Amino acid sequence: QVQLVESGGGLVQAGGSLRLSCAASGSIFRINVMGWYRQAPGKQRELVASITSGGSTNYADSVKGRFTISRDNAKNTVYLQMNSLKPEDTTVYYCNAHTIWGTREYDYWGQGTQVTVSS
Repeated sequence: QVQLVESGGGLVQAGGSLRLSCAASGSIFRINVMGWYRQAPGKQRELVASITSGGSTNYADSVKGRFTISRDNAKNTVYLQMNSLKPEDTTVYYCNAHTIWGTREYDYWGQGTQVTVSS
């Protein structure tokens, strides 16, 4: 099992910044990729950014140049620094840990944190 606890969401004006944090605990040695997803009402959950255990990153086109994902292995924490926020970034953000258990793979999710960007 892997537990994920998110923090850092809130209300910010357009052009502002927020930093999301996701602290992992439990069987963290099974995690090979961590990421942030978001889901607007009535839409599918979409990948925002991800980072592998080796530090390789991947971003959605809509956030490239504005968001940065990073990890602190000593704290078992992943961060999402969000700059130049836009109203369309408003939604719930979820932390994800993709794990490998032998031949099986499993995704764990945080509880979600609301990000609201006012115009």
